[in-house]
Order: sequence, then C-alpha cells, then structure tokens
Amino acid sequence: MKRVLKWIVRIVLLLLVVAFLFVFVAYWRSTNDYEKQTTAPANPMKAIVYRDYGVSNLKFQDVEKPTPTDDQILVRIHAASVNPLDWHYVEGTPYIMRMGVGLRKPKEIRLGVDFAGTVEAVGKNVTQFKPGDDVFGGRDGAFAEYVCVRADRAVTLKPASVTFEQAASIPIAAVTALQALRDKAKVRPGQKVLINGASGGVGTFAVQIAKSFGAEVTGVCSGRNVDLVRSIGADHVIDYTKEDFTKGKQQYDAIIDNVANHSLGEYRQVLKPNGVYVMIGGGGANEQGLIGIMARPVEAMVVSKFVSQKMGMMLADLNKKDLAVLGDLIQTGKVTPVIDRRYKLNEVPDAIRYLEEGHARGKVIINLE
Repeated sequence: MKRVLKWIVRIVLLLLVVAFLFVFVAYWRSTNDYEKQTTAPANPMKAIVYRDYGVSNLKFQDVEKPTPTDDQILVRIHAASVNPLDWHYVEGTPYIMRMGVGLRKPKEIRLGVDFAGTVEAVGKNVTQFKPGDDVFGGRDGAFAEYVCVRADRAVTLKPASVTFEQAASIPIAAVTALQALRDKAKVRPGQKVLINGASGGVGTFAVQIAKSFGAEVTGVCSGRNVDLVRSIGADHVIDYTKEDFTKGKQQYDAIIDNVANHSLGEYRQVLKPNGVYVMIGGGGANEQGLIGIMARPVEAMVVSKFVSQKMGMMLADLNKKDLAVLGDLIQTGKVTPVIDRRYKLNEVPDAIRYLEEGHARGKVIINLE
C-alpha cells in the first residue's frame, strides 16, 4: 500500500511539474502581431491598439483599413461605446482569462465591440445591406474608424429616429439586460423585479426593459443616482448607502445583479421561493485577482440543485434579432439610453479609466463624428 501511495505522489508531482513547464513555455511564447499590423499600413485608418496589458499601453495609431470578404459589410463607424468587458481585456483580469486571451501579451491587439455607423461597401454575397445603410451591432475591434462584420451576424439596420450614439450604446449592455429579464428570469407583468446596480450601463437598460414587460421595478443605487433611476421608470429606488435591501421584508420574483456585493444567502432571503437570481457582473477593476467573481457562478449552480429558487450567471449572446427588438423599443420610446460621458476615439484610454472607477451613470460613448 505504501509503495502504491509513493507512486501516486510521484505521478501527481510529475504532472504538476509538466503543467508548470507548459504554463511557463506558453507564457514566454505568448505574443501578438502588433508590429505587423501597425507598421506602414498601405491603406491606413485610425484605431486603438495595444501591445501589452494595461490602460497605459493603449495607443491611437494607424492600422490597415479592412476589406470586406464576400459575406461581410464594411462599416464606417460614427459611434462606439465602452463596456466593462473592454477593461477586462485591457487589464487581462481576472488573470485566469489570460489562459484564453494571452498569458504574457494579449493575442488580439484591437479593442471595442459596440458600434453604429454607415455601410460603405458590401461583399458580393450580401443582399440584406447596401452602401449608405445606417447600421449598428457588435464586432471585435470597434474602437476604430472602420470595421468589417459578417452580414448574417450581430448587425442590423438602425431605426431612423435612433441616433448613432443611442444605437452604439445598445449591443452588449442592452442585449444583456433583455436576455437576463426575458430569457433567464422570464419576467411577466405584475412581477416584482429588483435591479441591483440600477444606474450603470446594464442597469439603466434593465430598469426600462423590465417596466416595458409590465413589472414592478425596484432599483438599487447610490444616493447621487436615486433621481436618475427614478426618472427612467423605477417604481421604488433604494439608496444602498442608507438601506440594505437584503435585510428588508420585501421579496422579489427576480433579482438582476450587476454588482455582486452580497452573498447568495443574503439574496435568497429576499427572493421568493420560486424566484430567479441572475448574476451579470461584479467587482471593480482592482478586485479581480486570479479568478475574480468566477467562483460565484459555480456556487450559484450548486445551490440551485438544492433549493426551489433558480440562481446562475449569464453572458450576452449578441444576435441580429435581439438588436432589432431593442432598436424598436428605443424607437417607440419605451427605452431611452442613458448616456453619461462622450469621448473622442483618441480618448478611449480616458474613457476606460473612467469606467474602471465604477461610477459611470449609464453608457460611456466614443464619438467619431
């Protein structure tokens, strides 16, 4: 028996050594094509690029203007918007995500997802768009003057009454709010919904979308944002600096959690027996560490197996249909994007720094016009 245990220990140690060597080699081999993309482009455009992790490494530089393939459209961007996703990529945090995006250096040197602009050219197989169409959607590398996106992916026509800035604010934040409420929480008219972190990008959309579904909405935010959250339709607003909603008597059919500042046990106390808790985000830029909040979804999944309440995390699935749904909600006045600050393309580093502080009210826009 002792001999078997010794061999098991030796095998485990060997595997640990192999794993360490694999990570070590992968770390030092981690690189990107920054030099290739930024050196003397033949047909240049301006874009935000970065060679190494960190906001201080963001550069406003010339790169090659993209050319659409047969199934793509080329969009001249008029506006983009900043999301927490962007600073996660800029900082490479939580560090576990670097296993996929680059251990030592980011694999991709471009940033941004949300965009709105005008179609400049289309591939030969594209039939649903034409040059001159105003569109909005999501595509990696949106912090640039131009972007190419497949016509059958997350891009759709912009309603005429919706501004480019409003359209650019939609993709990640609004789609996340819509899918959390409609698909995960399955909110119905008359239900009580609490939005924790109601004044941020996802939160301001979630309050309004929940109201459009006929829900009774409670928004949780800081004192300086109480009037804002009330103005976009919240029936009740809780100032978290004065009141802890998890200690109240009110129970909710659904909780949409953008900040993850309470334990699952505390959330369960104010969630109805068959209620749904949906975690979307949480933790500031300096609170990510190795795994950030990634332990919370695992905990929620385990807890859900033993209780009647449903608890879990979601990530947005950007798609053409939901973009169109949200465009219609804005066009009809049921939802109005809340825009906090506007920056120019060369000011993206400042925009990301501002978002990292965690005090943005609604969306932060990059205006290229």
